[in-house]
Amino acid sequence: MGSDLRMGVGIIGNAASLLLYAAPILTFTRVIKNRSTEEFSCTPYIFALLNCLLYTWYGLPVVSIEWENLPLVTINGLGTILETSFVFIYIYYASPKRKMPVLIMTLSILVVFGISAFASSFALHEHRPRKMLVGTVGMAASATMYSAPLVAVKRVVETKSVKYMPFYLSLFSFLASLHWMTYGLLGHDIILAAPNFVGCPLALLQLVIYFIYRKNKGNMVESQVSDVEKKADMGNPNMTKTQNVDIEKAIIDLEMTVEVRAKDGNTSTQTTNC
Repeated sequence: MGSDLRMGVGIIGNAASLLLYAAPILTFTRVIKNRSTEEFSCTPYIFALLNCLLYTWYGLPVVSIEWENLPLVTINGLGTILETSFVFIYIYYASPKRKMPVLIMTLSILVVFGISAFASSFALHEHRPRKMLVGTVGMAASATMYSAPLVAVKRVVETKSVKYMPFYLSLFSFLASLHWMTYGLLGHDIILAAPNFVGCPLALLQLVIYFIYRKNKGNMVESQVSDVEKKADMGNPNMTKTQNVDIEKAIIDLEMTVEVRAKDGNTSTQTTNC
């Protein structure tokens, strides 16, 4: 009964993790369409790749006992393919200035994985010390992966806008962390459960922040209007008449955007109250 329950939780955890790993597809579709990485950072995807590599290895019979952690292998194997694709797309479309640091970071995490895999295969001869080694490195990678979105949380608090923190990414992160924490506890595998003691509350924090600032999506546009107006008020004597007209048009366009968003917000509020 206990093993069946654990397997069931593992299957649900696979579904939640699949949604989590697949969530950036829309982001990278945009990167391909615009042929630019814009303001996106590749760091979360690089550490997600390391996390997937380590836990795929952790679930294989080399480290685990036979196929006791098969759900771990299936989802992290798929995650490895997805994250590798994201990193390659980022490197291909990144500017030369960003390309080299991403390449160096990617090679570094591959070296870390290679050393962990080699040491666990040849230097250690029992499953328990192998789990300890790979699991410890995996915990560090998971903690880094789960803490990476805190940069987005900081930006949300500063701008009071959830534009740069997708809701579903935070939701799937919370669900995946919760299920894998339960999976590890049911199997009495504290090494597997431990990273999710960090990931679960961090993902929950993101959801709380999202719901606090979810109604403030127009603040960023309003701040843009303010910035443009400030530039116009500076009265640069070197600006031509055409440039002044362009600024005035930009102000009008941004103000119209704010008004439309405000009307949309009022409409949704009235619909909710009905």
